[in-house]
Amino acid sequence: MDSYLIQVSGHGDHAPMLDVHLKTNGNSVSSGKVKGRKPRWAVRASEMSKKTFNPVRAIVDSMKVEPNPRKAMISLSLGDPTVFGNLPTNDEVTQAVKEVLDLGHYNGYAPSVGYQSCREAVAAYYRCPEAPLEAQDVILTSGCSQAIELALAVLANPGQNILVPRPGFSLYKTLALSMGIEVKLYNLLPEKAWEIDLKHLESLVDEKTACLIVNNPSNPCGSVFSKSHLQKILAVASRQCVPILADEIYGDMVFADCKYEPIATLSTNVPILSCGGLAKRWLVPGWRMGWILIHDRRDIFGNEIRDGLLRLSQRILGPCTIVQGALERILHQTPPEFYHNTLSILKSNADLCYAALSAIPGLRPVRPAGAMYLMVEIEMEHFPEFENDVEFTERLISEQSVFCLPATCFEYPNFFRVVITVPEEMMLEACSRIQEFCEMHYQGAEGAQDLECDK
Repeated sequence: MDSYLIQVSGHGDHAPMLDVHLKTNGNSVSSGKVKGRKPRWAVRASEMSKKTFNPVRAIVDSMKVEPNPRKAMISLSLGDPTVFGNLPTNDEVTQAVKEVLDLGHYNGYAPSVGYQSCREAVAAYYRCPEAPLEAQDVILTSGCSQAIELALAVLANPGQNILVPRPGFSLYKTLALSMGIEVKLYNLLPEKAWEIDLKHLESLVDEKTACLIVNNPSNPCGSVFSKSHLQKILAVASRQCVPILADEIYGDMVFADCKYEPIATLSTNVPILSCGGLAKRWLVPGWRMGWILIHDRRDIFGNEIRDGLLRLSQRILGPCTIVQGALERILHQTPPEFYHNTLSILKSNADLCYAALSAIPGLRPVRPAGAMYLMVEIEMEHFPEFENDVEFTERLISEQSVFCLPATCFEYPNFFRVVITVPEEMMLEACSRIQEFCEMHYQGAEGAQDLECDK
């Protein structure tokens, strides 16, 4: 019957690429052929995917250990305040979303950077005389994680480096390495309540340094920087002309005896991208609502960084529109007692955990001042049967069914992180089991030395 020829011809430097014959009698179809290439399957993962590495998942997934079947599992490992149901969000927050859903006005696509009115709501919530904000200074994102990703992507090119805290949130390194950006780790000092080693920080800066990440309040440390320490950090950034990416997702989640200072309120000359969101303070991490606040009073970022953030945000069509529609009410009508009650529970658990673990030989917890975490040093010389913090925490699971993250996940070996969002009775039980575990394996100086000699 009829025969058709489909031919794509090249011109100049381009050779013909495709030659397809179709017979319409239904008996045969001859496939096209690409000249100069023998067809074969060659599907490979991208270089970006190969460079993407989450150390928490890599370490946790490799911990092939079963909990003690005689003891119920207590997980103190996941930074999700909703897991145990003891920290529900406020009714005002939930009602705001219900009403938006019922109205049906936010079911379509929004601008990639978020609705103008919603950006204005965020700007109004965070603006102050020391750090003015307008709607155009706000980019809405799919959670704080995407805010950090966009901020990194706009500030750094492959081959450049960023300065990241150690111990620090593992996502910074995961994102950077996937983008071909080098990570330089600056030290935090446990003996100084996890303040930054400023000399070490400044020594890492070179001509390829694209930005400095400051996480305050801190995950995993639960630390909160003082105003004077933040000013010293800003002085380093100013001297070295390095912009700051401020991860402030735990902003205002500080205990009563401490004060949170947004870093942008303390400087007029250092450009800052501050990343935050609803996840932690409003206890809704699954709603995926975050933001970037652009602080640039000297116009150092100029239009270039703003335009870059706009273009990057256009790779997806912005965060959930339903939550956007509820933002103004969530931010401005959530009652203060909700925040107070949340912090009261966290502070009580922090105090309880700190006191209990401080009394255990071989452990040295560092008192937190905010966020949802506490870091504990393991005096490994007193636990010589364990090679490192990973082995220590593995055995804690298998013997006591208590799961804490080894701080190797945060580039800081021989510590472990405790999440303090669990119910009080669970916190007490976990501390009791950790004590039993340590008493079982603790070796005094003489005993530890004998065991080393036997190896």
